[in-house]
Amino acid sequence: MTHSALHIESIGEGRDLIMLHGWGMNSAVFAPLQQQLSGFRVHYVDLPGFGHSQQLAGDINTWVEHLINRLPTNAIWLGWSMGGLIATQAALAYPDKVTGLITVASSPYFVANAEQSWPGIDPKVLAMFANQLDVDVKATIEHFLAIQAMGSQHAKQDIKKFKHQVLSRPLPHKAALEQGLGFLQQVDLREQLHNIEQPWLRIWGRLDGIVSRHVPPQMPIHHEAVYDVIMKQASHAPFVSHQQEFVDVLLEWLKKL
Repeated sequence: MTHSALHIESIGEGRDLIMLHGWGMNSAVFAPLQQQLSGFRVHYVDLPGFGHSQQLAGDINTWVEHLINRLPTNAIWLGWSMGGLIATQAALAYPDKVTGLITVASSPYFVANAEQSWPGIDPKVLAMFANQLDVDVKATIEHFLAIQAMGSQHAKQDIKKFKHQVLSRPLPHKAALEQGLGFLQQVDLREQLHNIEQPWLRIWGRLDGIVSRHVPPQMPIHHEAVYDVIMKQASHAPFVSHQQEFVDVLLEWLKKL
């Protein structure tokens, strides 16, 4: 269904689980998980300007408010990559509406900072993507998909799946892609993470070429309901390359909530 130009596909019965995709993608990337997650009421969201959703001007706070106003309260939020940044901001800004947080291959700050010894994406790489958007949106997305699959034993198959899923819906608006890159370049939630009081599952891929394996050791474990899982053979999209292992981890954690 579509709520005020925000495309939300709600499937299954049970507790509310919200799924947010990453940059350049849409919620079709989660379609292979639908049957295994049917014990939950899952809300697959196309973020503003991606897939079937219309664009929305503003910063990450604007996007989060837009989502909060159109999605169920008392829901568990799962975000992959950039979607994890948005889900984390939602958990921080609306703790009474976000009851659990799951971040998948996501960082509270995506940019590498040598002075702070913070691992991340080279700022020059993000600047290159911004420049490429001015030339060819589709080629830029395909380039990013290839980087996402780096490190995966099934890289070629993963890229093929990504392309099929992305192209099954309208390409993202260029403005939304630029906004998303801005989030990845500028949003830094590191100092706020200790304020997250909800149960928090963090799933990482050890071979991830975007969110380094050196990020998890720098993340706070500030209460007993913070749980890290590092999938040893996975890269940036563990739910694609290692679907069953990912689902097993997810369902086991959700059972305990």
